[in-house]
Parts: sequence; structure tokens; C-alpha cells
Amino acid sequence: MKKFWGRFVHFIKSLVSLRVVIFLIMLIVGLVPAGILYFGILQNYEDRAVESRVSMVQNQLKVLTNHLVTYNYLENRDSDVVKAELDMLSSIYEGRVMIIDSSFKVVEDTYGISSGKYMVSEEVIKGFQGTSMSHYDRVNGYIEIITPITISVEGVTESGETVTQEQVIGVLFTSISNDAIMDILDLLQNRAVILLTLSMVVIVMVAFVLSGILVLPFKRLSTSISNVKSGFSDEFHPVNTYVETSQISAAFEELMDRMKLLDDSRQEFVANVSHELKTPLTSMKVLADSIAMQPDAPKELYQEFFQDVTSEIDRENQIITDLLSLVKMDKKAAEINVAPQDINDMLELVLKRLLPLARQKNIEVVLECARPVVAEVDEVKLNLVFTNLVENAIKYNRENGSVRVRLDADHQFFTVQVEDNGIGIPEQDLQHIYERFYRVDKSHSREIGGTGLGLAITRSAVVMHRGTIQVESELGKGSTFTVQIPLKYTGSQEGV
Repeated sequence: MKKFWGRFVHFIKSLVSLRVVIFLIMLIVGLVPAGILYFGILQNYEDRAVESRVSMVQNQLKVLTNHLVTYNYLENRDSDVVKAELDMLSSIYEGRVMIIDSSFKVVEDTYGISSGKYMVSEEVIKGFQGTSMSHYDRVNGYIEIITPITISVEGVTESGETVTQEQVIGVLFTSISNDAIMDILDLLQNRAVILLTLSMVVIVMVAFVLSGILVLPFKRLSTSISNVKSGFSDEFHPVNTYVETSQISAAFEELMDRMKLLDDSRQEFVANVSHELKTPLTSMKVLADSIAMQPDAPKELYQEFFQDVTSEIDRENQIITDLLSLVKMDKKAAEINVAPQDINDMLELVLKRLLPLARQKNIEVVLECARPVVAEVDEVKLNLVFTNLVENAIKYNRENGSVRVRLDADHQFFTVQVEDNGIGIPEQDLQHIYERFYRVDKSHSREIGGTGLGLAITRSAVVMHRGTIQVESELGKGSTFTVQIPLKYTGSQEGV
């Protein structure tokens, strides 16, 4: 059952395409006003028709009440004029008129059903209180109208003034049919249904066509991306019809540029690895061939050749070791063993190990610590970072040069600067120095040694600590590398 519901939900999601959403929105936008207009017009007509019919009947009932008073019909029901008017009202409006006197007795009923009976209701009582009112009962199909029958009576106030007052002597209870209204309403409703149906057809057609037109740029964009993904084309054709398609096109072009850069970098990396690994092997092959061609060579020559072979083997081993270190750091799930470490002691140990190398070139190495620093770091990886930076500062320095290592910290980060006054880095090479096997001066780098992977490994280790590494350099004047790493390892932010 769970699998079935999963497939059903997937099927429903597959139906909810952009075109369907646009189509439904346009359909709703078109049909809702049409529906409101349809019901609004019919309801408005019915209200106005009832109001007009009530007003017309009340005018005629007003005339009838005057005749009832004139001919004293409540006391003497022999007036032919009043009877004719009652018959006319009943016939024209298909209704019923009852005349009720002050004792709530029905003195006249055009239906002849309630004559002589008493009728007491809320409406009749309000009529005797002088209130004219009407009630429309749509369900049962009639309109009730209450009309007071009044006479003018003169009276004298306490101050002796003569005033005329209206006295209610009876009530007309009129019930008329709404069949005529409903017949016209049914006719209008039938025509409105036809118009609404035609409108729905037109709206559906327009919504279908417009939704297709609106979605067309996205389809072109999807087709272009699919062609690139399937390998049918290497060129992406941007679609700038809408702001959204322009943004998607721009983002995909940036992604393609990034992928192309990565692909070029991968190809270059493979070529560089092949070259770097092949070079020591070629040297060893040449040395071995030379020995083989001199079977009677002296022992000293054999020793010299084997020392060269050993040197090339060490170099090959160093390249493989660095490659393995870089591969481990490139893994997204690479392990990092974080623990509180004394950064001051770590830097002192690094400089102590590299001091013999500095003495060979008579280079002064100075450590400046602004304050004690303890941070949550991976000791092995961070040692590698400091060792690579200081070793490069020594190697790519001039005779009698200097290397200064500065340590400082604030409440959030600690910063290590490695500054030298060596050969420096050309400006055009600064953006490439972290690339694998990249060498600024290839001939000089061969003489100095190294694999060309040190800075790539250094940057990977810094990024794993969620830190940053920056470089400032001027050709012939030296370089300064600045590493900034959080004091507390969060493991949630990406390094730069």
C-alpha cells in the first residue's frame, strides 16, 4: 500500500507541470469573474423585480385603503367599487387579499377561505401599529404585503390645540404570486447559461493557447539544456524571453564554464601527473642504460649512478605521497581529527625542523607571537600547512634573506602570516598558484625541487578547517601568505 501511494504521488507530481499551473490560473482568473457576473446579474434582477412589483402593488393597495375608508367597507360591504378593485388585484397579481378589522377578524377574503375567522400574527400586529411591510418567500413563491388602513382623527392637546392624527382601523394582508418574476428569471438564466458556456469555451481555448505561448521559452530552455546534457551539442543557446529564463540561462552558462574549467583542469592535471611521474622514470632508465653499456665501469661510477637513481626514486616517492595526501583532502567526507592545539608550540616546532634548510642559504627565520593561541584544529594537517608555507618561503628566497612568521588572534579567528623577501610571484601567476603542478618559474623550480603540489595541499587543508588563505606578492620583493582559521571548528561553513 505504501509503494502504491508513493507511485500515485509521483504520478500526480508529474501532472503538475508549469503549463498546467498557468492554464489553471488563467482558467480561474477568467471563470471566477464570469461566474460572479452570472450570479450577480440574476440576483440583482430578482431583487429589483421583487422591489418593483412590491412598490407597484403597494400603490394600488394605498388606493384600495382610501376606498375602504371612503365607502366604510369595514362596516358595510356592499360597495361594488371596492369589490371590483379586490377582484382586479387578485386577478392581475394572481394573489389573495384579506381585509382585517380592528378586532383581528377577517371581514373579506378574496379566496373565500378565511372570511369570518380571526387572524393574529406578528405581521398583522405590526400593521395595526402603523407599519407597512413586505416579505419575499422565494422558496414558496409568493410575496406578502402588510398595509395599514388608516383614518384621520382630530384631537385636542392639553394646551387646547387641535391636531389631526392617523388612526389604524384595519389591515390589508396581501399575498401575490412571483410566477411572472420567476418565468422571466428562468428565461434570463437559460440565456445566461448559454453565454456562460460560450465564455467558458472561449476562456479555456485562450488559456490553453496562452499557457502554451508562455511556457514555450521554458521548453526551448529545457531542450537546449537536454541537448547539452545528452551530448548532441556543445553549445548552449540562452533564452532571455523572461527574467526567470535569463537568470536560469546565466546560471547554466556559469555552470558550463565551471564544468569546462574543471574538465580542462582535470586534463591538465592528468597530463602533469603523467609528466611528473614519467620524468624520474626516464632519468632512471637513462642511468640504467648507461650502466648497462659500461660493463667494466669503475666502482665509483656505479656508486654515483646509484646515488642518482636513489634520488630519482625519492623524488618519485615524494610525488606519489603528495598525490595521495591531495586525494585524501579532496574527498568531501575526508576525516579531520580536531582537538585543542597550542598554535604557538606548533609553529615553534615547524620552524625548528626547517632551521637546517634555512641555514644552508643563510636565511633568518623569526617567529612573532602576539599572544598565546589555542584552537580546535587537526594537528597533522595544520602542521602540513605551516611546513609548506615556511618551506616555500625559504626555498624561493635569496641568499641572506629573511622569513617572518607572525601569529595573532581575536575572539573568533587566529591568523598566521608567512612573509619573505625573496623572488616574489608575478601578478599574472597569483591566481594559478594553488593549481596542481603549477610552477611560476619551471626551470628554477626544478633546481629547487618539490612536486608542485604543496600549495594545492595547503589550500585543501585550510578549506577543511573552514578557513581562508590569501597571498600578496611583488616580483623581486617577496611574498606574504595569510592564513585565517576559526578558533572553534564548526564544520558547517565553506572555506574560501
